[in-house]
Amino acid sequence: MTEEQMKERKKMLCDLMDNDLYVPMKIKELAILLDIPKEKRSDLQKVLDQLMLEGKVEVSQKGKYSKGKGKLLAGVFTAHAKGFGFVTVEGMEEDIFIGEDNTHGAMHQDTVQVMVKPGISGKRREGVVTKILSRGTVKLVGIYQESKNYGFVIPDNERFIRDIFIPKEQSKGAMNGHKVVVELTDYGTERKNPEGKVVEILGHISDPGTDILSIVKGYDLPTEFPEKVMNQAEKVPDAISEADMAGRMDLRNLQMVTIDGEDAKDLDDAVSLTKEGENYVLGVHIADVANYVQERSALDREALNRGTSVYLVDRVIPMLPRRLSNGICSLNAGEDRLAMSCIMTVDKKGTVIDHVITESVIHVDQRMSYTGVQKILDGDEDALAEYEVLIPMIRDMKELADLLRAKRKKRGSIDFDFPETKVILDEQGKPVDIRPYDRNAATKIIEDFMLIANETVAEDYFWQEVPFLYRTHDNPDPDRMRKLATFINNFGYSIRLKDDEVHPKELQKLLAKLDGTPEEDLISRLTLRSMKRARYTTDCTGHFGLAAKYYCHFTSPIRRYPDLQIHRIIKDCLRGRMNEEKRQHYEAILTEVAKQSSERERKADEAERETIKLKKVEYMSQHLWEVYEGVISGVTAWGIYVELPNTVEGLVRAASLQGDYFEYNENEYAMVGTHTGKAYKLGEKVRVQVVAADKMTRTIDFELAEDEEE
Repeated sequence: MTEEQMKERKKMLCDLMDNDLYVPMKIKELAILLDIPKEKRSDLQKVLDQLMLEGKVEVSQKGKYSKGKGKLLAGVFTAHAKGFGFVTVEGMEEDIFIGEDNTHGAMHQDTVQVMVKPGISGKRREGVVTKILSRGTVKLVGIYQESKNYGFVIPDNERFIRDIFIPKEQSKGAMNGHKVVVELTDYGTERKNPEGKVVEILGHISDPGTDILSIVKGYDLPTEFPEKVMNQAEKVPDAISEADMAGRMDLRNLQMVTIDGEDAKDLDDAVSLTKEGENYVLGVHIADVANYVQERSALDREALNRGTSVYLVDRVIPMLPRRLSNGICSLNAGEDRLAMSCIMTVDKKGTVIDHVITESVIHVDQRMSYTGVQKILDGDEDALAEYEVLIPMIRDMKELADLLRAKRKKRGSIDFDFPETKVILDEQGKPVDIRPYDRNAATKIIEDFMLIANETVAEDYFWQEVPFLYRTHDNPDPDRMRKLATFINNFGYSIRLKDDEVHPKELQKLLAKLDGTPEEDLISRLTLRSMKRARYTTDCTGHFGLAAKYYCHFTSPIRRYPDLQIHRIIKDCLRGRMNEEKRQHYEAILTEVAKQSSERERKADEAERETIKLKKVEYMSQHLWEVYEGVISGVTAWGIYVELPNTVEGLVRAASLQGDYFEYNENEYAMVGTHTGKAYKLGEKVRVQVVAADKMTRTIDFELAEDEEE
């Protein structure tokens, strides 16, 4: 069929279906009506398929064709390793499922036009990619494989399911097993593989550090600062001058400490605490980064581009050059520093009854670690002797933090206390230990103080009605909450939904009831997965998880761009510069700043998770066939996931479950034997042995240990 014939036949079918007398017909009925012989029916199918692709025709569940009523939408395509994908449309709650046959050449992260098929109530909407509007990927990381006259790259990211063809002259001398960065020169078609050229060789897959570097490059994280940025950083002074201090509140006489992890180098928050009768006067003092990073400067543009510092398992990729983040902007003990201070008077009920937000000059007396503070609170004699002068303030801090936490708890704030993963590496970057990293009382003190400062600043500037950046967390999706409510009923728990909405206090009560039970971890994780992701916005819509009406990020301008941005806004207000021109300027830029910051935060989180996953696989590959006790953390149609006490998670494949044929029971979140009725349920303890750890796919396979199978 020629292009001209296709055009004519498409028009004829469109005209037919446009007619008011047309009733939906099956392909056989259309063929009879149009007098198309049986042997030409495949041509009719091709025309109908093309019209469906364009959204001009749609087909019912019964196979009847009619004029297309499906909506054409634009969104970002997220591919799955199995070939299908989803399109996320901005402002829409649920994404659109795209079957493998309907992706039409779309690749992961492409912006596409999608025709949404008429929906069936209660089912996920499905669609067809009708057009690729823009490509989301220019470069990929993968393993180079060479053939005689050409090469190809197998992408690291499983979402890119097709290998990239590399002409010999575009290989840059890469050899078998090299990790490379490839730039796509041709995106291919449904029948032809994409084509590219090697632009960087990262090293051989077995070279130390190549694995993490591959993730860094795969997420397009910057590894070096541009020369212009470094030149600006070099001009930043090493110490503050008298001129810098002019007009600032002088707080150098206040007893003040920083409390961080032992290996922290960028100290961007210090705390002070005094008592006035029964009231506490809490000072949260934050590095005044905006004093050194001027808006629209090369430093500022690079910071916005990065959005956040990225904390990987073996390195930190900072938002700002180290000369700033570890130097003049770091609140090092014994040095005068410029700060933005939020000084709050808190009564004995934990209520902030007065506050001042101001530019200040501070002098930190002592750098403390979470471990050191915990030792003081535990009454360790050596710690008490070493920090004698600070002990009254530290004890008051614990007292105040407890008050603030109790107040947050009373209003319904949800505290998910999952242990983070701590990976210990040797000098070659090999993992020697993996263990859970729990929060102690000292880390909670700092969390509580930062939370109250962020809330206080957000509320103050909300009522000033100036353009601002908030940290918001929307209410959970009602469908997800209903599913969660149904599932927890199996365990004898319930949550109350009012008008399809859930109050955070309901989830808080649920977590309190779960405390110490075998199913605690499981239901807590399901609850967390049922909630939305926090993000940056220009509208103050509240923070569901914290049960807070007002919330922002004020406390980490060294490592988060939104904090730096709102420091500028605060300074403009404090100095009387927030005129109409300034308002319009911030209104014009803040939506994009919020979007960019949210996207970069997500990318940083994903990269961090990938590096931890990689090191977990590497660690478990040294422990093949060893037996562990774990908890079933997930149940799917393809098997059960088991989490070990060290936070490592692996899959016991359904096919490896011996002694019966096991099927997934969706209602009970269980794998159930069809003959014996033996069930493996979420939250259940099992013994497993490690049978495989694949660095390529970053997956770990377990099998049930023999005594479990018996």
